[in-house]
Amino acid sequence: MDISNLKEIAQYTLSCLKKHGADDAQCKVGHSVADEINIDAGEFSLMRSTFNNSISMLVIKDMKKGTIVINKFDKESIDAAAKECVENASVSAEDDCLSIAPVEGNEDFSYGVGESDRDKFFDRINEYMENLSKDYPKVFVEQLIAEYCDGKSVFANTNGVEFSNQSAYYSMSSMYSAHDGDKTTSFNSTGIDFVDLDKKILDMGTQRMMYELCEKELDAVPFEGKFTGTAVFAPSCLGDIIGTAIGSFTTDSSIIDNTSPWRKSLGTQVADNSLSVSLIPIDPRVVGGERYTAEGYKTKNCDIIKNGVLESFCLSEYGARKSGEKRCSTLSGCMEVHAGETPYNALISKIDKGILVCRLSGGSPAGNGDFSGVAKNSFLIENGKITKPVLETMISGNLADMMKNITDISKETAEDGSCVYPWVAFDGVTVSGK
Repeated sequence: MDISNLKEIAQYTLSCLKKHGADDAQCKVGHSVADEINIDAGEFSLMRSTFNNSISMLVIKDMKKGTIVINKFDKESIDAAAKECVENASVSAEDDCLSIAPVEGNEDFSYGVGESDRDKFFDRINEYMENLSKDYPKVFVEQLIAEYCDGKSVFANTNGVEFSNQSAYYSMSSMYSAHDGDKTTSFNSTGIDFVDLDKKILDMGTQRMMYELCEKELDAVPFEGKFTGTAVFAPSCLGDIIGTAIGSFTTDSSIIDNTSPWRKSLGTQVADNSLSVSLIPIDPRVVGGERYTAEGYKTKNCDIIKNGVLESFCLSEYGARKSGEKRCSTLSGCMEVHAGETPYNALISKIDKGILVCRLSGGSPAGNGDFSGVAKNSFLIENGKITKPVLETMISGNLADMMKNITDISKETAEDGSCVYPWVAFDGVTVSGK
């Protein structure tokens, strides 16, 4: 199915929504084809191709919103769903901040690898498993999912907005642990999106470093005691900390409800001046970034924090209208934490007492940013060196304070095809054991 077919379906969907009484309407029509390879317990277990169709509809009628999603493209199903979508609006709450996007310039986007090279893709995955077994013999892949996905979508609304997008790329994710006799580690995971099959997949991103650390974790011991020191977050979980802070302090719910500690902080310092955070879906390092937003605006890269200053909230059009603030040009999860000037080894060498965190397991922070979580796959840092791996270790702190207590950011970064992260050292984090 090509883009022209999806555009026809989108326009038919809008006509049905209008016919059933919508004042304003929008829809997104998507079709994807995926080639998937699965490995379970270290063995190839599945190879298949999947197909997926979807239509999401949204209507506004009498300033009430209705939504519905279906997976069929025939006219009878679309018409029935459109009727139900409008009926859903009739029983929702009235809200004068509802809107759909105006026309600002329609566009067709296309990027990626085009057709899948199935044979070479399989060979690369097989090579990945062979190299992993050879180079990291104690690492056991519990599950690996590799996929080539060719996705097409069209967004259209009754104001005349129409965007289309076609993207095709490869992805691979693995969940793994290390085993040696009776010793075993906690599981961890890694993933990568890519378009180039000319390079070994194992050499992409920081996978080799993660597997090397995984084998060292076999000698982990329970951490005893408590101290307040420096936590270095590896790229594998930096997004959990920075992303949680951004999500908790700058998005619709906390800004509309006035619960964010950053609510009145636009244009002011909220973090150490070494910290800059951007959303970068339109970036050559990002493989499958969005080209238009869920509300029908053309996507643009956006600075959230620049040199410690809060440049933008992450607000949807609805959140902007509701709060009186400015809409963010993307709500994509494609994030870059900009690199610093300190080499990674030098960053570690400066720390007398701390912890290297490679995975964090925990719940949502409190409204003021207080959080706690279990540091998994992590190592003590003592006298400027990474020493023993630790178990049963809790870390806690306040996210807003941590953003101000950054002591170093590495010049090295890890790129996984969707995000770009360095290693970041935060001071004033409490580390405690049993």
